[in-house]
Amino acid sequence: MKMPVDSEVRDKICRDSFAGFMGIKLLDLKPGYARTALTVREEMLNFHGVTHGGAVFALADAAFAAASNSHGQTALALNVSISFLKATGAGKTLTATASEENRTPGTALYRILVEDESGEPVALAHGIVYRKKKMLL
Repeated sequence: MKMPVDSEVRDKICRDSFAGFMGIKLLDLKPGYARTALTVREEMLNFHGVTHGGAVFALADAAFAAASNSHGQTALALNVSISFLKATGAGKTLTATASEENRTPGTALYRILVEDESGEPVALAHGIVYRKKKMLL
């Protein structure tokens, strides 16, 4: 059985300034797993009138960062690739779920799925982190 995420680790992750600026909320956090949400605002739309890819990426990245640092060990992104699958618009709430697929002492691989309110895929990302020897706290 996995131990729960340390409350101080959770608190540090929840203090992410950029996620707060974007309005991204942490919904769930377990070791190697995180779920985040974002309600798309008008200023997050591109010139086509759909959610900017940067906003979708930021949501996915916040879930990725939370999941990869949930073990309490400092994890820094090495690479993230994302595929955009569906356009959304203002007023829609998107969720991103990051799940650990593989973890070694030095790296870890995560799958991040962004979905709309009906559970339809909006984007799919994969990210790799470098796991430093330094602990998060």
